[in-house]
Amino acid sequence: MQTLEQLNVQGGRVLVRVDYNVPVGDGAVQDRTRVTASLTTLRELLDGGASLVLMSHFGRPKNGPEEKYSLAPVAPVLEEELGRPVRFIASLPGSDETLEAVQALQPGEVALLENVRFEAGEEKNDPGLAGRFARLGDAFVLDAFGSAHRAHASVSGVAALLPHAAGRLLQREVEALSRLTEDPESPYVVIIGGAKVSDKIRVIERLLPKVDRMLIGGGMMFTFIKARGGRIGGSLVEDDQVEYARGLLDGYGAKLMLPTDAVAADRFAADAATRVVPADAIPDGWMGLDIGPDTVRAYAEALRGARTVFWNGPMGVFEFGAFAAGTNAVAAAVAGLKNQAYTVVGGGDSVSAINQSGRAEQIDHISTGGGASLELLEGKALPGVEAMK
Repeated sequence: MQTLEQLNVQGGRVLVRVDYNVPVGDGAVQDRTRVTASLTTLRELLDGGASLVLMSHFGRPKNGPEEKYSLAPVAPVLEEELGRPVRFIASLPGSDETLEAVQALQPGEVALLENVRFEAGEEKNDPGLAGRFARLGDAFVLDAFGSAHRAHASVSGVAALLPHAAGRLLQREVEALSRLTEDPESPYVVIIGGAKVSDKIRVIERLLPKVDRMLIGGGMMFTFIKARGGRIGGSLVEDDQVEYARGLLDGYGAKLMLPTDAVAADRFAADAATRVVPADAIPDGWMGLDIGPDTVRAYAEALRGARTVFWNGPMGVFEFGAFAAGTNAVAAAVAGLKNQAYTVVGGGDSVSAINQSGRAEQIDHISTGGGASLELLEGKALPGVEAMK
């Protein structure tokens, strides 16, 4: 990949595609992880004498500009984190008005553009829109790993029109995730959670031959347990994936580790009645919403001695406190491997659990890209990464 060393930014405007698709509530940013992750690249470019024009998407607007999808709340957060003024430009990113505003920027100044998805041609990778974006800078830096799997105008489209390079975040993500597929150090343990087997099929298939153990949690565990003939009550299950799960168990049974117990609830609610039951004997009328304490201990033991660890997906219904213990315990176990194993965490709830536990600094790499992380691990070519070559 082309990296920042290969760009001369002195005195120029650099158009930077960042990923500020952050959680916002009541008009305020709720999690700054993606903002702070961009700072290394931004500071390096500013130190090099550039002015910066930052663009990002936010949410999924369908009909042009919508106030609830505005990036305006991000500007004061970025200003605080960066330690210098950030000008928010509210006009459409590809408009003449925006071009006029950014042309006035002086070296060291920063502007944040409005949501690129307010432009109808963004997700269609419209060449005309890419051309209008290209007017905004003398060079282009892609640092939005979370969008690198999209062939959009602000990702791969504009890259074809300007001198370009990967930012430090994108570079770090590709290098870190590649270590999970290219000769990872053994023992190699992967923890996979989340709701559905179907969401993780290709990652499971690609990693299983390389790992020593794969620990299964989240709603997907019940598809595997049903494949083994277990009783799962009203738990989440993908019936169309049961046969597939049975095939994985037949082929990799020694590597796959399933929960032995579960925290069951009488309904899907934060205040539901709960009980710990065998994971393969959940009573009718009850549903499993987290891994149980015996499984937590067994998974912690399986992680002991690991040299490479990848964790993606929660162990239970993490948004309900009564069913967050499994996810929190895995967070503690993975963080406890600092200086012993190379650890990577990806996926929204997994990252949230690590951040909330106060152990983020104990993880070697926390991925900012959900879908992009999975597609890279699946072995897919990401349009944004390819455009940086």
